[in-house]
Amino acid sequence: MSMNDVNVEYYNENADAFFAGSVGADMSYMRDKFISFVPAGSSILDAGCGSGRDSKAFLDAGYEVTPFDASTEMCKRATEHIGREVLNLRFEEMTFDGEFDAVWACASLLHVPVNELPEIMKKMNKALNDGGIMYASFKYGEGTKMRGDRKFSDFNEKSVVPLFEKAGFTILVNEISTDCRPGRDDEKWINVIAKRK
Repeated sequence: MSMNDVNVEYYNENADAFFAGSVGADMSYMRDKFISFVPAGSSILDAGCGSGRDSKAFLDAGYEVTPFDASTEMCKRATEHIGREVLNLRFEEMTFDGEFDAVWACASLLHVPVNELPEIMKKMNKALNDGGIMYASFKYGEGTKMRGDRKFSDFNEKSVVPLFEKAGFTILVNEISTDCRPGRDDEKWINVIAKRK
């Protein structure tokens, strides 16, 4: 099984627990920062939407949202939560071309193997219109880490820069944050908002 398959299986098997643990997490600070660059009514691709928490918030704020996730079980729960269909799709299957004003990839690209990320970042860039905005977050660190049954590609504020720049983005925000879930304050994240060149 590839790293991707192992991670997708994890979410299929633990969908209820993951949904419960993430749906209430307060991501409003980063969402507000992101939408300050994204005009009202814009189209947003929620790439690896998980519980659908952020898709719902964007829809409630009047944005057009297309959510997708690789885990069929997460798709079912997110579809229920959002009240609209969530596409079952993997990053490597994306074929969007200039279709979105913004991409939101919250804690989702971190499961893509480091050597596959540059290609996926190019797909993200291609999905955007000229001047489109992208947000992505990774666990703070360096290299590939196993955490329980899942593999993560970690980045810090320096290593994340070439990842975005080589894929055709200009970085607007590059910020470290702490985890917003209860009892996880010691976990750090790197958050990037970038613009398609």
